[in-house]
Amino acid sequence: QYQSPDASKLLTGTSVIMPMYNASCWLDECLQAILHQDFTGTMELSVFDDASTDDSRNVVERWRERLEARAISVVVSGHNSAQPRGVGYAKNKAISQSCGQYFCFQDADDVMLPQRVRLQYEASTLHPNSLIGCKVQRVPEGSTERYTRWINTITQDQLITQVYMSHGPTVVMPTWFCSRNWYLKVGPFDEGGKGVPEDLLFFYQSLRQGGGVARVDQCLLVYRYHEKATTHSVTEETIWKLRVDFLQERVLSQWESFTIWNAGKQGRKLYRSLSPTNQKKVKAFCDVDDNKIQKGFYTYEESKQRPKPKIPVLHYKDASAPFIICIKLDMTGGVLEENLNSLQLKEGMDYYHFN
Repeated sequence: QYQSPDASKLLTGTSVIMPMYNASCWLDECLQAILHQDFTGTMELSVFDDASTDDSRNVVERWRERLEARAISVVVSGHNSAQPRGVGYAKNKAISQSCGQYFCFQDADDVMLPQRVRLQYEASTLHPNSLIGCKVQRVPEGSTERYTRWINTITQDQLITQVYMSHGPTVVMPTWFCSRNWYLKVGPFDEGGKGVPEDLLFFYQSLRQGGGVARVDQCLLVYRYHEKATTHSVTEETIWKLRVDFLQERVLSQWESFTIWNAGKQGRKLYRSLSPTNQKKVKAFCDVDDNKIQKGFYTYEESKQRPKPKIPVLHYKDASAPFIICIKLDMTGGVLEENLNSLQLKEGMDYYHFN
């Protein structure tokens, strides 16, 4: 349960919110980077240890004196249960013991650049009802290349239009910065534990509440990829269902009819995942594959309707907007992007990406 901090201690500055679980091998680099922030406002580090079995807590304590010498106050707590309670729980606990009016979320295995807190604090004071992100440097270099390119190159408009993509939040959780007031309006984080995408759930809830999304267009975080990252515990099916539901709620509920761009596996899967009401709105599939187009129709075999629904399959040039595009970006050597550009459509009005 969220507890408001003691009003007499409430700061005007920033709390770095750090959930921690078996992070001792990364903590020295992480904490040194917090020490070297060029932010001149009040700063606090709030760490919650989620039942680590290594010496993570000791490592943080070893840094306490140096951090406090730089006027960065340190709050550390945790629990020693047999099992960790999960990232959502640890974030909520770190927040409830903190005092800052702004939150800078920091994963214990990542490294912030010296200007991160200052630049994101400035952006957050201008956009108090937004989640603020930044560009990242991915290490090891070359890991998740397409994902990293997407994080760093989508436009400010696409931070809103591309929220249905399989990549998850358009500003990635390890880069988040927001006001305490906004967290209180949206949160807390889901505490379901392992396998729950607490970041995507919070992100969608923030959008439902009318929140904005913004990005500082500088690289302010070294974002580490490794096999033990909690991201790997979330299944694709869990994410898929959340995205479909959000797409139906935010977009398809506003449209009278639409075309699914991709008559293959992903397009048909999206069709089958829709509510009966939204299935009826699908006027066609479109594609560039002659074999699919020549078949003429996709028949929905699992339908209880009689006769079974038969959806036309058209060439994309013969199909009409709006479209839901179920083809991965950056995978066709630019062909998809060229085809889209040739139709002179507007993203967020005539089409949305869903892959």
